Amino acid sequence: MAVEDTEYVQVASLSDLEDEGRQVVSSDGRPIALFHHEGEVYAVDNRCPHMGFPLTRGTVEDGILTCHWHHARFELEEGDTFDLFADDVQTFPTEIKEGEVYLDPDPEPDVPPTTRRRNRLADGLQENISLVMAKSVIGLDEEGEGFYTPLETAINFGTRYRAMGWGRGLTTLGCMANLHGHVGGRDKRRAMFMGVREVADDSVGEPPRFQQYAFDNQDLSKSRLKSWFRNTCEVRDTDGAERCLLTAIDSLPPEDIAEIVFAAATDHRYMNAGHTLDFINTAFETTKHLGWEEHADAALASTVAQITDATRSEELSSWRQPVDIASLCADANDLLPDLVTAGEGKEWERPEGFVETLLSEDAEAIIDALTDAIKGGATTSQLADAVARAATRRVLWFATNNEFNDWNTVHHTFTYANAVHRATRKTDATELYRACFDGAMSVYLDRFLNSPRAPVPDPGSSDRDPADVRADLLDAFDEQGQVNQAATLVSEHFDADGDPDDLKRTLGRGLLREDANFHTLQNVEGAFGRFEVVDDEAEQRTALMACARYMAAHFPTRRSAEQTFSIATRLHRGERLHEVE
Repeated sequence: MAVEDTEYVQVASLSDLEDEGRQVVSSDGRPIALFHHEGEVYAVDNRCPHMGFPLTRGTVEDGILTCHWHHARFELEEGDTFDLFADDVQTFPTEIKEGEVYLDPDPEPDVPPTTRRRNRLADGLQENISLVMAKSVIGLDEEGEGFYTPLETAINFGTRYRAMGWGRGLTTLGCMANLHGHVGGRDKRRAMFMGVREVADDSVGEPPRFQQYAFDNQDLSKSRLKSWFRNTCEVRDTDGAERCLLTAIDSLPPEDIAEIVFAAATDHRYMNAGHTLDFINTAFETTKHLGWEEHADAALASTVAQITDATRSEELSSWRQPVDIASLCADANDLLPDLVTAGEGKEWERPEGFVETLLSEDAEAIIDALTDAIKGGATTSQLADAVARAATRRVLWFATNNEFNDWNTVHHTFTYANAVHRATRKTDATELYRACFDGAMSVYLDRFLNSPRAPVPDPGSSDRDPADVRADLLDAFDEQGQVNQAATLVSEHFDADGDPDDLKRTLGRGLLREDANFHTLQNVEGAFGRFEVVDDEAEQRTALMACARYMAAHFPTRRSAEQTFSIATRLHRGERLHEVE
């Protein structure tokens, strides 16, 4: 190639390079390492793609460049790495003319940047390398692919490489996708990093998942497929149930699929401590983010084991003794056809004190209130909303004199009730009334965890700058045990007429800087969801105070993920992570 016909620039004297063996040159401020090795000249980015250490401080031997910081190795001519944690190093074509070294400082990439970053994200998921995932998410966001591509890549990975299918990792990913629009700037990147990282972590050491396939008969009715799906789930036949579901996905609209799946998910009481229905609901919502036609089969089929392998709460002593609440729910379920018929054409408005009844200590009175509401025309959505309001208060009123792990108990009830309400927006299936009974009974079982009720600030007025209140809230998350203070500050932000969107962004900032556990991530996403669907400020305040208390109980953490994200961000900006002579 003739130098004069290219964009090559002169950068060094060949004789000097031969004498020294290596040099650092610069093109438009970018440091490039030159190496003279085995009679050839090579040029690579001087910043190690792993963590930016200068590669001229490394070793070249037998055509391999080794970085001395973490011992990443690179094939010198094309830059391919031997170590997936490091990424390939950028190389630059070189030419020699009249004793001078020329290089092309801006070579055409072999693959588009978006494709390369997506592939690297897949590497990070496969090898569970947090820094690779963080750099990929940041790079994809820079390319305008920061939501869809990480979400799709992680869904494809998580539904294929975890034999148990949809679990904690994919649910976290779905929660982060739902939070994405509510958090600020760089926290959007943090949210997607959190999601993909949890998918990778949940899949480590797991065998792959082999998806079943639909029946050849595509003319099966909804009622037939619904019956088959429920029957196969009943006898824990995962493969048979999956084939029924995939056939339904091929031939029925999304609302019918929701009816079929949520019916099976409510055939037994409060399965897997509420996780089953919550995980399924998140799978539906994640599928909507990605597109039904392309992703419904893999995402929803991966949830079947959540039904077939689930613990059924009627099998638990807590649902049988001292009050047989499982039987109370079963009896109410048997009445549903008549109750729904009685309520047809009626308009129900939630009576004053209805939520307090759901929070009472009389299980039979709670069931009676729910059945009366259905007879009065209450829709599944109205009833589920009332149960979710009660469950939110269990979190808000949680007494800190309980054992710490009891936070999980009220949290499970809240996420279940929240998921039921969200499910009612996907289908009007009568079976979701059963989930309302189950959720209400879980609220009932949690009553002792509100004894005594935690103090809750009353609405008032404040002349404080809302920005100062938000800063104090983040400070409260920096100190252990500031549970009640966090709720007070959220309430004060409302009192000061602060923008709720700013408050949610601050809560999101507090969440995403931490090594938050699965339940905390769920809790905040659920509270934001409640905020969006309730129609009065008092209930919005309740939702955000409850999640702030839950967050404060679980913060601060070591913030190791934030350290990784910070390193990836600084590398993306071209900053130094170290000083060298």
